[in-house]
Amino acid sequence: MKQEQFLDVIDRDDAERRFHQHLRLTPLGEECIALADALGRTLSRDVEAAVDAPSFDRSNLDGFAVLAADTYGADEEQPVKLKLAAEVITTGMQPNSEVGGAADSTAISIATGAMLPRGADAIVMVEHAEVEAGFVLVRKPVAPGRGVAYAGSDIAAGEVLLRRGERLTSRETGALAAIGQHHVYVWRRPKVAIFSTGDEVIPPDQPMRPGFVFDSNARILADAVKEIGGEPLVMGIVRDDEAEIERRVREALEVADIVLLSGGTSKGPGDLCHQVIERLGAPGVVVHGVALKPGKPICLAVVGEKPVVVLPGFPTSAVFTFHEFVAPVIRHYAGLMAESRQTVRAKLAVKANSEIGRREYLLVGLVEAADPNTNDAPAAREGPKKLAAFPMGKGSGSVTAFSRADGFVVIDRHREIIEAGEMVDVQLIGGALQLADLVVIGSHCLGLDILLNHLQLQGFRSKLLAVGSSAGLEAARRGECDIAGLHLFDPETQTYNQPFLTPELKLIPGYRRLQGLLHRADDARFAAGNENPEQIVRRLAQTDNCMMINRNPGSGTRIVIDRLLAGAQPPGYSVQPRSHNAVAAAIVQSRADWGVAIQSVAERFQLGFIPLTEEQYDFVAPRSRWNRPAVAAFRRLLEDPAIRAELAVRGLRNANARQNRC
Repeated sequence: MKQEQFLDVIDRDDAERRFHQHLRLTPLGEECIALADALGRTLSRDVEAAVDAPSFDRSNLDGFAVLAADTYGADEEQPVKLKLAAEVITTGMQPNSEVGGAADSTAISIATGAMLPRGADAIVMVEHAEVEAGFVLVRKPVAPGRGVAYAGSDIAAGEVLLRRGERLTSRETGALAAIGQHHVYVWRRPKVAIFSTGDEVIPPDQPMRPGFVFDSNARILADAVKEIGGEPLVMGIVRDDEAEIERRVREALEVADIVLLSGGTSKGPGDLCHQVIERLGAPGVVVHGVALKPGKPICLAVVGEKPVVVLPGFPTSAVFTFHEFVAPVIRHYAGLMAESRQTVRAKLAVKANSEIGRREYLLVGLVEAADPNTNDAPAAREGPKKLAAFPMGKGSGSVTAFSRADGFVVIDRHREIIEAGEMVDVQLIGGALQLADLVVIGSHCLGLDILLNHLQLQGFRSKLLAVGSSAGLEAARRGECDIAGLHLFDPETQTYNQPFLTPELKLIPGYRRLQGLLHRADDARFAAGNENPEQIVRRLAQTDNCMMINRNPGSGTRIVIDRLLAGAQPPGYSVQPRSHNAVAAAIVQSRADWGVAIQSVAERFQLGFIPLTEEQYDFVAPRSRWNRPAVAAFRRLLEDPAIRAELAVRGLRNANARQNRC
C-alpha cells in the first residue's frame, strides 16, 4: 500500500482554534450527590452556610468561665478571689449557671468546646488558677474574648463558604460537614472512552512476545482523565481492522462524551483510525498533523458535537498531545478552571538540537546546582535555588521519560539549537518541584541501584540520570550533582578513574566488576580456542553476518569497545544503547550477535561470557557536597560489610583488591 503523506501540518495554536470552533466548551450539566461521594468533584453552585459555625459561644480551653473585668489586677503574689459555682459545664450541655457582676464575682468550671454561660466573656486557663475552699484564685488576668470562640466567628449563616468551580478536597468536604451540608451540587463528570489500537499491542497481564508491546497508554490516559475531573471508560485494545474500529468507536459515541484512541494516526499502511473517523459524521477530521515534537501525527475530529481524538501511539507523544488538546476540553466539560503550570528558570546542562518548523517539548530532569569551587553547597544556601536542566533524551517511544521528568522546555518552531549554559523556562509537571536529596549523574550500574534502594529505606529521595561516565564527571565538575558514577580507564597510568579527578572532586571508592564479550551460549563462532579476547574481537569484526551492538559515546564500556576494535567499525557499530541490559536483550532477541557488558548481566540473561577486563567502578563527589547528609549516608553504605556482601553476590567485589586488566 502506498504510504500517504502529511500535506497540511499546521501550527499548534491554529490546530486548537480549528478544534474548539466545533465544540461547546461548557460544563455538561449538574447533579446532586451525597457529601460522602463528593471528594474530587467540582461544585456547580456556591455553597452558603445555613447555620453559624460555631453555632454557639464556646470555650477553647479547659479552665474557668469569668467576666474578664473581675480578673484585672491579678498576679502570682496577689491573686483575685472569685466564688466557684457548683455547676461544671461540659460539652453537649446548656449551662444553667450565670457569671455574676462585680458585686457577686463568680467563676464556673468549663471544658474545652463547652457552651459559654450567660454573663461570661473570657476563660481563665486552668494552669493560671487554683481552687481553694469554694473559691478560685486567679493568678493571671484575662482580656475580654480570651479563650472564647464566638458564634459565627468561623463562618456566619448566609456567608458563602465555597464557590462554584472549586474542586473538593478533604479540606472542603470537612468544611461542608461542619455546616451540616450532607448533599452538594456538582458538575457531571465527562465520560471519556479510551481505546488502544494496533496488532502489536497486548494487555499488561499477558506474557511478552517478540515484536509486541504492552499497552501502557490506556493506563496513562485513564488516570490522567481522572486527575482532571473526568470519568474514564477503558474500552480495551482494537486491532488494525477498519470494520472493527468503526463498530467500536460508534458504540463508544453512544455512551461517552469524548472518545480517545491511541495509535493508528500516522500515514502508514496500518494506520486506519483517521480514515475511519472521517466517515463517522460531520464535521469529521478538522486537524491531522500539527507542527509539534513529539506529537506531529495527532488527529483531531468532531462527530456531531463530540470530540474524537486519535493520539499518537508512542507514550510520550500520547501524553503530551493529550495534555495539549484533550485535557483543556475535559476541564471545560467538568467545570474546572484552566490549568496554571508553575514555571522555573534553569540552566540547560548540555546543548539541545531541535527541528526547524516544529514546536518541541523537551523533557528535562532538574537538579540543584552549586559552585564546585566553593563551599556553596545547595543545602546551605538561602534564596532562589540555582537549577540545572538535563534533557531526558529518550524519545517519544519512551514509557519512563514523562514519569521521571520534572518538567519540559518549549522550543519555538524557529529555533534549532539551545546552547549548553543557556537559561531556559521549565514548565513543571505534576505541581510543585520536589528536588531529590541525592542526585546521581553518570554511568549506570546494578550496584548503584542496590545502594540507592538502601538510601530510599533511610528516607533519602534520589534522582539518577544515566548519561555515561564522561558526562557524569563533567556534571560533578560543574557542581550539578552530588555523586557521579564512572569507570574511565587511563591508558597512560593503566588505572581507572583517579587520573580524571580535578581538585574540586573527591573519590568514593566503589567496587570491581568484570567486563566481557556477551554472546548466545550456543553460538560456535565464539569458541576461543587459543585466541585471546582481542584476537576474537578482530576475527568477529571481519566475519560476515556477525552483528555487534555498541554502547553510547562517553560511557566507560564504549571506551573499552573502541580500544578493542582499534578503529574497525563492524556491522552494528552505530547501534548505541545506553545500558548493559539493552546490550544483553539485543543478543537474546538475535538483533545482535555480540556486545560488551558486565558479567552479572550475562548471568542474568543466561548468555555466554568471555572475560575482557576487570574494571574499577567508582564514585566522585564535589568537595562542596561531601558532607551533605545523603552523600554521607551513601559513603557509609559502601563501608558497611553487609552491603559489601550484598554487592559481592552480584559479582561486584571490594575496591581495595588489586586491579587487573586482561
